Amino acid sequence: MNDSKIPFLDLVTPHLELEEELVEVFQTALRSAAFIGGPMVEGFENDFARFCGAKHCIGVGSGTDALRFALMAAGVEAGDIVITVPNTFIATTEAISQAGALPGFVDIIESTCNMDPEKLRDYLENKCHTGSSGKPVHRETGRPVTAVVPVHLYGQPADMDPILELAEKYGLIVIEDACQAHGAEYYSERAKCWKKAGSIGAAGAFSFYPGKNLGACGEAGAITTDDEEIARRCRMIRDHGQAKKYYHDIEGYNGRLDAIQAGILSVKLRHLAEWNEKRRELASCYNGQLKKIQGILPPCENSRTKSVYHLYVIRTEARDDLQGYLAENKVATGLHYPVPLHLQNSYRTMNLGPGSFPVTELTASQILSLPMGPSLSMQQVEKVTGLIAAFEELRD
Repeated sequence: MNDSKIPFLDLVTPHLELEEELVEVFQTALRSAAFIGGPMVEGFENDFARFCGAKHCIGVGSGTDALRFALMAAGVEAGDIVITVPNTFIATTEAISQAGALPGFVDIIESTCNMDPEKLRDYLENKCHTGSSGKPVHRETGRPVTAVVPVHLYGQPADMDPILELAEKYGLIVIEDACQAHGAEYYSERAKCWKKAGSIGAAGAFSFYPGKNLGACGEAGAITTDDEEIARRCRMIRDHGQAKKYYHDIEGYNGRLDAIQAGILSVKLRHLAEWNEKRRELASCYNGQLKKIQGILPPCENSRTKSVYHLYVIRTEARDDLQGYLAENKVATGLHYPVPLHLQNSYRTMNLGPGSFPVTELTASQILSLPMGPSLSMQQVEKVTGLIAAFEELRD
C-alpha cells in the first residue's frame, strides 16, 4: 500500500496476510462438495456463539436476513410497529418492513448517536395507549407496538439497561442490530457483568459484509440468541421453512450461509479480538490528537461500553469543507449517514419532515468518518490528524 494515500479501509492487506488459510477453505469445500450447510457452517456457528456469549448462532445470507428472520422468529407480525432510530443504514428498517411491520422512530443521544431511552419512554407514554392485550397501541394508527431494535452504531452498544426495562414494562421484544458491533461489550447493572453485543436482547443480528470488523469475502450474516424457540424458528425460516428436508412447517426464505463464507469467517474470527484491540488503540491515538483541535468533536465512548470502533466518526460544523480538504490530500473518508431515514424518499409516506428528529438531523449534518481498520498505522493516524489541524488553522 502506498503510504502517501490513506484509504478509508484497507481490505487488501488482511486478506493477503491470511491468503494461505483462506485458499485452504476453498479447497476444503471444493474437495468435499459441502457448499451449503455442513461442518464449516456448523463450526462457525458454534465458534461465533461462544465468542458472543450466546447459546445459539444461526448463519444466514446477510445482516438484513439476520434482522428480518430474528424479528419474524421472535413473533413480530404483519401490521405491528417496531421502534428503532432514523440514523442507521436502511437495512435496519428494510428488515422491519420485510417482516411485515412498520418502523417507528425515536431520536438519539447526541454524544453517542445511539437510541435515547428517554425518547423511547416518551414514545411509549405519549404516542401510545394500552391496548386490550395490555401492550402499547399507537394512538394515531391503532397498530400494536411489539418490538424495539436498538442499533449499536459505529461499534458502540446502545444503553441497553433502560431500554430493556422499558421493554419489560411494556411487553416488547428487543432485537439488537449488532451489524457494526462484533465483539463490542456493555456493562449491565441488571446482570452485574459485561455482556457482548448480541447476547443482551432476545436476539442479535450481525452482518459480515466485507468491510465489517468480522467480514466475509462476500455477503453473510448471523443471528445470536439464548432462546431455543427463536433459534429453532430462525433455522426454519432461513431454509424454506423446513423442519427437516422437504417437510415445511412454514413458508420461509432461501437465506442460508454459504459454507465457503462460513469457513472464511472461522479463519478471521481467530483474529477478531486482536483486530478489535488494534482499532481501540487507533481510536485512542485519534482521540489524543483531536482533543487538541478546536472545532473537532471526537466520538464519545460511554463508560459502560467497550466500542470496537467499526467506524471512527468525528463531528464538525465544517464537515463538507474538511472532507474536501482531506480528499485533496489523499485521505479517503466516509459519511455514515448523510440523510436520516425519515428524510429519505423511500419513507416520504411517513410524513416526517425536517425537524422531526432534531438530534439525528444535527449530527447527520456534522459527521465525518475517518480512516479506520487494523491495517491502519499510527503514523497514518498522525498524518490525518495533522491535516485536520492544518485545515482548522486555515479556517482561523
